[in-house]
Amino acid sequence: MTSSSAMISFIFFLLLCFTYSSASGSSLRVGFYQKTCPAVERIVKNAVKKAISSNPGIAAGLIRMHFHDCFVRGCDASVLLKSTPGNRAELEHLANNPSLRGFEVIDEAKAQIEAVCPGTVSCADIIAFAARDSAYKVGGINYAVPAGRRDGRVSIEEEVAQNLPSPSFNAEQLARNFARKGMSVDEMVTLSGAHSIGVSHCSSFSQRLYSFNATHPQDPSLDPRYAAFLKTKCPPPNTGAGGDPTVALDIATPNRLDNKYYTELKNNRGLLTSDQTLMNSPSTTGMVVNNARQGALWANKFARAMVHMGSLDVLTGTQGEIRRHCSFVN
Repeated sequence: MTSSSAMISFIFFLLLCFTYSSASGSSLRVGFYQKTCPAVERIVKNAVKKAISSNPGIAAGLIRMHFHDCFVRGCDASVLLKSTPGNRAELEHLANNPSLRGFEVIDEAKAQIEAVCPGTVSCADIIAFAARDSAYKVGGINYAVPAGRRDGRVSIEEEVAQNLPSPSFNAEQLARNFARKGMSVDEMVTLSGAHSIGVSHCSSFSQRLYSFNATHPQDPSLDPRYAAFLKTKCPPPNTGAGGDPTVALDIATPNRLDNKYYTELKNNRGLLTSDQTLMNSPSTTGMVVNNARQGALWANKFARAMVHMGSLDVLTGTQGEIRRHCSFVN
């Protein structure tokens, strides 16, 4: 990072600290645990750093976990709850299992926090801190996290499909999905940049390779050389190959959270339909091009959008609870 880019990022971090010292429409605030559990952010940061040092893919899992949590019932850690007799939780849905990773990081941080600050820090806040620390570890993107979320007591599998965007969505469908959460089209395109890291199962995009439509078995918007590479990783469905392999969402910098994702979209190498549509749709093409050109600006927008997402439909005050164990209600 150049000195000018570093200065821009530092100034933007200070602005985020000021702007989001009290999250709009909620009781979230930066420094929420300053008096009650001052070590919390250090504990989470160390747990995240340790995990990512061993397995860089954990960063994508923790950022995705925050997104999947906030878009279903708000940022209340409902994504962490295990099923109970008579109720299948969000964790059971295909979008979360086996796709999400990093649960052990949240559990480790929670155990350490409970040892020094019992009954004080919510699992929802731990997820938010861990997502931020992941973005910093693999992308140098830092921002202040307003805290004060409470944990929800309900988790329902069916609500996942009702709220999370599908990998087959086009730009218009994605925009509507984010709009229902009060987020803009630009925020949607900005947060899609999280696909600069992580992997996807072949089943999420194999239709683009083998059964796109009646006229084109292969999606014509897909770079032919990239498609050929993907076919070496993902055999045709129903061939008896077994399993569901994974492929990096961004082959350029798979372990670095950066704006190269948008460059790949310009080159028709977006892995999911919901990725490539951002370049192919007139309403979002310009945003993709700008993000590809201006990495520092995209990183700043990403930080701001993460803070906004982290404030969606939160429980605060006396709502919900502070779980003793993140997988179960008290």
